[in-house]
Amino acid sequence: MSEQTATWFNLFEARPEAEVPAESPLAWSYHRTGRPAVSQRSRVVLRERAMLGHLILRGGAIVLDEAVRQVLGFGLPGRPNTLTHDDGGERSIQWLSPDEWLVIVPGGEEFALEGKLREALGDAHYAIVNVSGGQTLIELEGEKARELLMKSTPYDVHPEAFPVGKGVTTVFAKANLILRRPTEERWELVLRRSFADYLYRWILDAGAEYAIGVEG
Repeated sequence: MSEQTATWFNLFEARPEAEVPAESPLAWSYHRTGRPAVSQRSRVVLRERAMLGHLILRGGAIVLDEAVRQVLGFGLPGRPNTLTHDDGGERSIQWLSPDEWLVIVPGGEEFALEGKLREALGDAHYAIVNVSGGQTLIELEGEKARELLMKSTPYDVHPEAFPVGKGVTTVFAKANLILRRPTEERWELVLRRSFADYLYRWILDAGAEYAIGVEG
């Protein structure tokens, strides 16, 4: 047997030059289950914000905060389970755990953002993972959105326990997800792609009495 060791590996082109059709995680759900239209009776509205950029940052808070401020123009949240946003509300950072943050940006920005953060962080001890392909974001809005959440999660969503700007990892139906409240009337569910169809059907069923409608 040769003393030489052969190394085999595959290269994956994360950003191919050719146009590759992309579908949202709910594309099959819309086809199979349908999309109830928003009407004057709708007291909950669901919309998917698919194809956003999702990055997980891990490392020391001080080092990461300096890099994030340099690149994005706003810093990490100052308290656990809270969010920060840019002025337009298009980019957000959520504190997930003592050394872990979730950054969400408009789709297509995540690749350049990762590169800029790596450049700003230099040889610091950190990790950046692009999880955009494995997650999606669903918005719930309307006067009965909180009641729908109360059916679905054991977490206390009363305004005193869940003020604007809070975000937690919790159980929703029988799945794990991130529940966030960026504004007074709007809630966000950040969920795994593999749970998307199940949770979509759950939400439609839970929201039927509120004439839930789907936008987009």
